[in-house]
Amino acid sequence: MTEHSTTRSPGSPDSVAKAWLRALERTSPIARNPERIFPVMIEELAETFGDSPALLSDRESLTYRALARRSNQYARWALDQGIENGETVALLMHNRPEYLAIWLGITKVGGVVALLNTNLRGPSLAHCINIVAPKQIIVDEALADSLSSALPWLTVSPGVWAQIDRTVEPYGGEPLAESERRRVTVEDRALYIFTSGTTGLPKAANISHGRLMQWTNWFAGMMDTRSTDRLYNCLPMYHSVGGVQAPGAVLCGGGSVVIREKFSAGQFWNDICRWECTMFQYIGELCRYLLHTEPSARETGQRIRMACGNGLRPDVWETFQNRFNIPRILEFYAATEGNVSLFNVEGEPGSIGRIPPYLAHRSPVALVRFDFEKEAPVRNEQGFCVHCGPNETGEAIGPILNGAADFAGRFEGYTSREASEKKILRDVFKSGDAWFRTGDLMRRNGKGFFYFVDRVGDTFRWKGENVAASEVAEAICEFPGVKQANVYGVEMPGTEGRAGMAALVAGDELDLDALRAHLICRLPEYARPLFLRVRGEMEVTSTFKCTKTELVRQAYDPAATADAIYFNDPEQGRFVRIDEALYNRIQAEDILAPGAYHRC
Repeated sequence: MTEHSTTRSPGSPDSVAKAWLRALERTSPIARNPERIFPVMIEELAETFGDSPALLSDRESLTYRALARRSNQYARWALDQGIENGETVALLMHNRPEYLAIWLGITKVGGVVALLNTNLRGPSLAHCINIVAPKQIIVDEALADSLSSALPWLTVSPGVWAQIDRTVEPYGGEPLAESERRRVTVEDRALYIFTSGTTGLPKAANISHGRLMQWTNWFAGMMDTRSTDRLYNCLPMYHSVGGVQAPGAVLCGGGSVVIREKFSAGQFWNDICRWECTMFQYIGELCRYLLHTEPSARETGQRIRMACGNGLRPDVWETFQNRFNIPRILEFYAATEGNVSLFNVEGEPGSIGRIPPYLAHRSPVALVRFDFEKEAPVRNEQGFCVHCGPNETGEAIGPILNGAADFAGRFEGYTSREASEKKILRDVFKSGDAWFRTGDLMRRNGKGFFYFVDRVGDTFRWKGENVAASEVAEAICEFPGVKQANVYGVEMPGTEGRAGMAALVAGDELDLDALRAHLICRLPEYARPLFLRVRGEMEVTSTFKCTKTELVRQAYDPAATADAIYFNDPEQGRFVRIDEALYNRIQAEDILAPGAYHRC
């Protein structure tokens, strides 16, 4: 692989301060103007930018004026259907400019739009529909079969609209008359956005208009979006990053958003060049996929000024930035429903962000010591949580400031009160306080930079040590030929904790002996996977997160899958394929891994 040099733009103290200042200036007026919601902002932008392109795609394109008109048509449709304030319309549609116009219009008149995952079918899709109880469902004709597969499990009976484009044509696109307008404020709910459901059924997060304004305007400030910008968006629009945050930030600045239905590694740079994009947004594995493509002239002949996203792991950061000539990477950390956000404005490789000391009072993120056996924060003799020291791993939490003017500090919860309560940590540092549990383990170095370690639950305990699944996966992915690795812990008879297991996607000529030697040099003994499962492809969510529930359930039983499963046999010093006889020996506690590994 050939690497190209690039002129990076690490954040100087002055540029860093300006980024934070822009974000603060854009978001501070939100609470003071309660009826200025994001759909109203789009109307204002239409007055300013008129026929400038807002949303672009091969299928359809909308100028700012056309986007405002289209959203008004959907607003009138919602009124005609009797959608009252707070009532739900579900949206099941692939990425396209129409997608944004639909929820802008419906939420403008008080409706709440539930953004359904287009990859779900059957009971999973039915679950998402049932928990938000929509009055109407708008479905893309291409997804009609998916909706049909969910019908037997529905407990609600919404109206279904499969050709909404034609349905709304008769409605006027001019600004709503006073008699048509409903009082909608930043305090009102706008969207339901679902969690990815990597370890269980998805939850529907409540997203207010204030939160939408906070997201879009904060990102506009951090990214310094301009009318000359074009953002490439191939991430799913039913998630907060792909559907609201980055696209909304570019619209706030008068720029254009190029929308592709799905991510394609092979077409990525062709699209970037063809549409003359200046920015793109990424998530985690997207960057790895691009690194696995063959080099091309277009990957460095583009005019990208910034890549913005989250999940760019330390092991690929600099390789990714160098190969593709990306001047600036803006990595951030946030959760759809959470109140903890971090921004790496400085461009520090591998870090998810740092909070400037002069803004620590506005973003009081804390890391607390974590008990990996109880999967809960450690409590001291007084019953309070304990702050982590420098470079000590702990769970990130944020103080819940419901009712505060700053929407970033709020936790708006889920449709399920029980699920909401599980995310709240009470009596944390003093009696009566409440903090949001991110469920993410992080560490903070002496300079204040935060680094993601793992999800709570993905870090497991083996041989008395804590094993971070993400760090093991990084070590495995460094080995030539390994394309993906999904690491998790499995129970093993006669042992305490969970033994490490890794599901791999690799080339045909994977040398297991060489991989084992690589892991011996790269990882401590307790962190080396005891089991390997070699697969043709990995099951992932739409945001490229690997699913683990079924893998953990099947564990290392060769009868549960056609995949080849190997045991890291300490007696033979090699990975041995598990057959029924070996599996029975392991289950009978007749074979253990005492730690007889060779050192480098």
